[in-house]
Amino acid sequence: MTAADLEAEREFRELIAREWPSHEVLGEEGAETPAVAGASCRWIIDPLDGTTNFAHGLALFCVSIALEIDSQVELGVVFSPLTDELFTAERGSGARLNGRPIHVSSQGQLSDALLVTGFPYTIREARGSQLDVFEAFLSQAQAVRRLGSAALDLCYVAAGRFDAFWEVQLHPWDFAAGALIAQEAGGRVTRYDGGPVDLFRGQIVASNGRLHTDILHVIAAHSR
Repeated sequence: MTAADLEAEREFRELIAREWPSHEVLGEEGAETPAVAGASCRWIIDPLDGTTNFAHGLALFCVSIALEIDSQVELGVVFSPLTDELFTAERGSGARLNGRPIHVSSQGQLSDALLVTGFPYTIREARGSQLDVFEAFLSQAQAVRRLGSAALDLCYVAAGRFDAFWEVQLHPWDFAAGALIAQEAGGRVTRYDGGPVDLFRGQIVASNGRLHTDILHVIAAHSR
């Protein structure tokens, strides 16, 4: 956590409280903020996804904002300030990058796929099956990357830069916006068991759709 995280979220919370006082806010730096009675709208924000990258001067970080209405994410926005890339999606209206429509890749072979993943901060203490799955994909895909920002990973799947992404132990603010953007770009987004994504179960697989079954099979075969 940095001062930039805290200041950005404070300003966003003040904006929401001023403009939409009946809305809730769920965010990384103030996740325990009391609920607003009767609220049907909730903003899910990560003011700085990729904090470690930011702190080290690595240009792979972003702001992630999602709007949930009646427990369903309807709007997602991810902004990468150093590349000036704004990824947006509204449910049922497709996904865009700086206003232009984007779509997932057409790659159909896992052996030719470029994948991306991430590891939780607890990886040193509890490696478990996460490294087993990572190793399996290293041997079956063309290559695997780890960028350090789940929100950007999902947007890059949406834009066809990556063919699939998987990660576990995420928080809602890590992937709420990115998951919608990937879906609206034509991708498939599920839990590890293939069921619908649950923001509070912390696991996600996002792909171009054509690779999804193969991705799930590899994860299932090497999880323990």
